[in-house]
Amino acid sequence: MNLADSAFLRACRRRPVTHTPVWFMRQAGRSLPEYLKVREGVPMLTACATPELIVEITMQPVRRYGVDAAIFFSDIVVPLKAIGVDLDIKPGVGPVVAQPIRDAAGLDALRPIEPGDVTYVTEAIEALVGELGGTPLIGFAGAPFTLGSYLIEGGPSKNHDRTKAMMYGEPRLWHALMERLSGIVLEHLRIQIRAGASAVQLFDSWVGAVAPDDYREFVLPHTRRIFDGLADLDVPRIHFGVGTGELLGLLGEAGADVVGVDWRVPLDEAARRVGPGKALQGNLDPAILLAPWEVVERKAREVLRRGRAAEGHVFNLGHGVLPSTDPDQLRRLTDLVHEA
Repeated sequence: MNLADSAFLRACRRRPVTHTPVWFMRQAGRSLPEYLKVREGVPMLTACATPELIVEITMQPVRRYGVDAAIFFSDIVVPLKAIGVDLDIKPGVGPVVAQPIRDAAGLDALRPIEPGDVTYVTEAIEALVGELGGTPLIGFAGAPFTLGSYLIEGGPSKNHDRTKAMMYGEPRLWHALMERLSGIVLEHLRIQIRAGASAVQLFDSWVGAVAPDDYREFVLPHTRRIFDGLADLDVPRIHFGVGTGELLGLLGEAGADVVGVDWRVPLDEAARRVGPGKALQGNLDPAILLAPWEVVERKAREVLRRGRAAEGHVFNLGHGVLPSTDPDQLRRLTDLVHEA
């Protein structure tokens, strides 16, 4: 099959499809026994810098489920690590930064990223494109707000208090930090596309912490710079955040072709908020997969029904697959979406 004719890429471009395409955020990961096996004793950031492991882990859910797209196995902090930021991913905690950025001097740690910093990314994507054939590969990166929050807080945060303190109290420093990060993110995505990724997703996981007016002032210009900077490469651009029901229109305004919707807003309402000219991705609550199959089936059909309100619909979860999910549920869900 010609890659451009894949149901996933057609849906992203709001073209007719023979079936609703489906993939799952965190489809490669802790819910798969084969993943746990290859990751045994291998730290996350080591796995993310080893081409053979990246290829194997990216392919695992494609083999097991027959999803319509693969997503590149990596982590949003990989480009920061690649330019020399002292950070680690601590099991059970998440990314931890040794020297948080709290002043202008801290910005010096953020130099531009170059292809030579992430040769393992290029190598793995080239190998994956060969192995995937007609199945598209999605590249990805973390958005400046979410990366900035990790850098300012020094790790995961519930309230993003230091992040917001800088945003409100030191707007010049905030915008300087966002500018550096948007440059790094943009180049990291361009590297992935040039290597062969046929779509990209920008994860702004924690931007739901921001009110719409503040998003417009402090976040939107930097996100827009990234999406604008990818326009010439002509690949679908997906934008996703958690708890972003109030921001859906703005996420579309930032320049994405596809807006990812978490499980809190029904897709027909999301289509209204996002407005015309965009496809939607989502949005089954990942926790529903822990319920009996008949519940999963009923809820999935409801998502598909509401998704018809969108100009294009890519079926996905409202966030990542939970580690305790039975892989068999995802296999049956993939089959259901394809048949429905």
